[in-house]
Amino acid sequence: MSVTITMPQLGETVTEGTILAWVKQIGEYVAEDDILVEISTDKVDTEIPSPARGVLSEILVAAGTTIDVGTAICVLSEDGDSTEHMTQSPDEEPPADEEPPADERPPMADQEGQQAVAEAKTERRGVISPVVRKLATENNIDLAMVPGTGDGGRITRRDVESFLEKQGTEHRTRITEPETGQQAPTPPVVPVPAVGGEVREIGRLRRLIAENMISARQNAAHVWTSVEVDYERVVKVRTANKDAFKEAEGFSLTYLPFIARATMEALSAFPVVNSRFDLEAGTHTFNRHVNLGLAIDLDQKGLIVANIPGTDSMTLRAIARSVSTTAAAARQNRLGPDDLYGFTFSITNPGPFGSFMSAPIIPPPNAAILSTDTIKKRPVVVEMPDGSDGIAIHHIGYLGLSWDHRVFDGSTAVLFLNRIKENLETWDWEQELR
Repeated sequence: MSVTITMPQLGETVTEGTILAWVKQIGEYVAEDDILVEISTDKVDTEIPSPARGVLSEILVAAGTTIDVGTAICVLSEDGDSTEHMTQSPDEEPPADEEPPADERPPMADQEGQQAVAEAKTERRGVISPVVRKLATENNIDLAMVPGTGDGGRITRRDVESFLEKQGTEHRTRITEPETGQQAPTPPVVPVPAVGGEVREIGRLRRLIAENMISARQNAAHVWTSVEVDYERVVKVRTANKDAFKEAEGFSLTYLPFIARATMEALSAFPVVNSRFDLEAGTHTFNRHVNLGLAIDLDQKGLIVANIPGTDSMTLRAIARSVSTTAAAARQNRLGPDDLYGFTFSITNPGPFGSFMSAPIIPPPNAAILSTDTIKKRPVVVEMPDGSDGIAIHHIGYLGLSWDHRVFDGSTAVLFLNRIKENLETWDWEQELR
């Protein structure tokens, strides 16, 4: 008796995943809830526990392969059935001692035996892993031309990479030495700076970020607008309450919750900024609530956007708690797939790193993303009690909005930003903090 395990649904909006690595190998016993395989979506890596127990008898999908939800990935068999179904992992090299010693193999000197061996090798050579096929397709390689060094002549990834390297060398040789046999003219020597450097493979997270950013730029009409904000009222309340707040909550009170709270009110006044636009489907969806997408830096190793549901119904203190716990969970790799989907409007916060103005990329399907930059003391013109002008030192910062011009226009963007600015500069933040 056997159980076939399929690619699970890793979140409501997840439709596919990539097999990162098989934690269990063929022939190993797997208990229920043992970690079986590591799977990656476009946002997060997840360890998948086994829904059943048995011996891993078949691996149906090689590491590195992207598959749809519901695709069969492996087979578990009862202990007694395991040897009957044993097969090798699609891209795994055979053990060195798999072939019996020469003196233990049956003699095959006759022509029929030699033909059988040749057919077996030909059949084994035809076993191509998805990783090898993808590499060959990307580089336009005819696999029939690639010598295989695997079991029975099977073509491995290393074989394809070696073939590519050799092909590049031959190409350079043909350029230097034409087929006429005549020595090619010596090109002029151009000095090239010795830049050196360490070559590293692009990591999975960085690759996903790169792909998502390119896709986002191609699928939205990006425009950027900014306003200057006087944070003096916010600074006074924050300074007066920061010690008591940290003692009560266990974390520092930053500027971000104030900005997020002011933004929630502005989104209620300009709901189109919190909408979802699908040109292909011909639909424009106005979201009933605001789920805040919070861009979180993972110690300079990557960036993710985590979802804080129902932010529009939260108080300033509740927003501060959600921001703190969500950021901590992200940096400790404790967020699941559903924590990274469903946000309707996003905020990125490069200000603590010292940014002046930033123009972030809109994460689809959002219509806009707000950037909060550094707040610093600057001289500003203020109106004195007698109505005259004067110079004062205030805490000044800038808010930048990247927005999709397909969804709304410049007037809306400016009015929306000015609404946030007005809220930050005029609200009773002492009352908000209670």
